[in-house]
Amino acid sequence: MAVDYAKRKAPKKRAAPKRKKPAAPKPRGGAVRNHSERSVSNRRLILTIIAFVGFIALLVVLKMRGGEAPPPVIPVAPAEDPLPEMPEERWRYIQELENKQVEVVVPERAEAHPRLMQCGSFRREAEADALRAQIAFIGLESQIRRTEGTQGMWYRVVLGPFENQRAAQRTNNQLQRAGVHGCQIWNWTDE
Repeated sequence: MAVDYAKRKAPKKRAAPKRKKPAAPKPRGGAVRNHSERSVSNRRLILTIIAFVGFIALLVVLKMRGGEAPPPVIPVAPAEDPLPEMPEERWRYIQELENKQVEVVVPERAEAHPRLMQCGSFRREAEADALRAQIAFIGLESQIRRTEGTQGMWYRVVLGPFENQRAAQRTNNQLQRAGVHGCQIWNWTDE
């Protein structure tokens, strides 16, 4: 259904709202109190005063009636009973622990052995020389050892011997920072 807005009548004007009388100014102290609220407030004040006076009167009456303090209680010490004899010890673990000898097996420390580090194993001696030169540029001394294997000759690039695991690991970290990876640390044995 189409609506023709051009022929539509203008909306009816509404009547102006009636103005209310301005309210009396509110007191600045907060809520407005009327007469009934004031009477409730006065009743509360009177009841509070009566309760307070009654409490004081009760205290005065109790003070006058109970003027004498109760006699102090003196504790009577019981007769001293002798202590019973000490029972015999049924436990023998104290003597057993005092006489026990413990054998401690201390494993041989891994760091006590000298170490050898192998950084590569190659079929051709030229590849081993190239790795040895790279390690020399870092400032470390390495060796090339020839080893006869089941599948032919191998050229191993080794560093060491080192006094302990820590010294070998320190050198391995230095090599890794320079880009030489894959070095293995082994217990050193004479070949």
